[in-house]
Amino acid sequence: MLQKVKSSLKAFVQNSRVVYAVYKKIVLFFSSLNYGIISKTVKTDAKTILFESFQGRSVTCSPKAMYLAALNDQCYGDYSFVWAVRDLSAYKELEQNRNTRLVKYGSRAYLKACAKAKFWVTNSTMPAFVTPKKEQSFIQTWHGTPLKRLGCDIKSEQGKAQKLSSIHKQYISQGKKITCFVSPSEFYTDKISSAFNQSKSKFIECGYPRNDFLFCFTDEDVKKVKQSLNIPEDKKVLLYAPTFRDDNFERGKGFHYDIGIDFDLIKKELSKDYVILFRAHYFVVDNFDLSRYKGFVYDVSRYQDINELYIISDMLLTDYSSVFFDYANLKRPIMFFMYDYELYKNKMRDFYLDITELPGKIAFKNDELVSLIKNTEQKFVYDDKYKQFNEKFNSQNDANSSKRALKKCIK
Repeated sequence: MLQKVKSSLKAFVQNSRVVYAVYKKIVLFFSSLNYGIISKTVKTDAKTILFESFQGRSVTCSPKAMYLAALNDQCYGDYSFVWAVRDLSAYKELEQNRNTRLVKYGSRAYLKACAKAKFWVTNSTMPAFVTPKKEQSFIQTWHGTPLKRLGCDIKSEQGKAQKLSSIHKQYISQGKKITCFVSPSEFYTDKISSAFNQSKSKFIECGYPRNDFLFCFTDEDVKKVKQSLNIPEDKKVLLYAPTFRDDNFERGKGFHYDIGIDFDLIKKELSKDYVILFRAHYFVVDNFDLSRYKGFVYDVSRYQDINELYIISDMLLTDYSSVFFDYANLKRPIMFFMYDYELYKNKMRDFYLDITELPGKIAFKNDELVSLIKNTEQKFVYDDKYKQFNEKFNSQNDANSSKRALKKCIK
């Protein structure tokens, strides 16, 4: 009976936007009070660095790249490294590394680690109730150069999991706490500073740490990843990595995703020569049943490091995700499948750049997509348009962005 009452109460809170907003304010108040006490009682350690990626969901992206660079740099030989993760058992081996320990994301140990570490390195937002002390540095790497509008630059109220005013307030609040942003380009600096409503003076343009691996991987790395996923050596690999949709959100659970691609058609036309790696956005909570496409479509949504998927893929297919900015460093074919372009542009996010600048062609329908894939394979060249794209968005990237970011941000 008690469990039924709890479930009913939880559903009521989650399904009422007003009640849910009040509930969140109450939780924020008491969480802030609790963290304030911890922050005052825990002394800051000038040589402790806290890393977290995608709010503890993984050990990847630029925080991972900067961590590895610090591990291999004697300048940080006496530093302590703390990783905040949701699943401690999945990353236990990290504690075998020098001066490295794990804390469970969101736990009391995590809050103490936040209070202790002089440096926070993250690629997403920190909890709203966690505020750095004057002597602490909040280093924000974010998780990609944006195509779709973010934060304060989102103008449409429709299809959002939050009210537009709440989104703007959240980004502004986070931005004020951030000491410096790691940036790969002038474009990134311009758009992310606008999204967070922050001065460009906070940005350090030194390349993107998360792209370092794309400049130093080996043939053996490619072989190992393919073997781990059982990818046939005689098939071309197409990575399909779409983003989430703001209008498909269920409060209390998260974002759902309706696969827009017609895998039946694609399989019929391409399965002889290709396999597809399907990578859903990390916000998406669905478990996809792709069993009918076994041996053709591989669900790699839970695969830890997308860089490893990039290097084994002969071409990339995406929609509005930022993944193509990263993949472009490999100078391989990129295609776009924008089956809901008008809806996404006009009623959800809109874009920071005109789609005519994209380094690949666009299909708007499934029958167009098959032809696009075949033509791209046969006719792809790294042309002037693609080169100009990389000059604008990736010119500072190489194998050493992490080292430069460390030197400029952690000192």
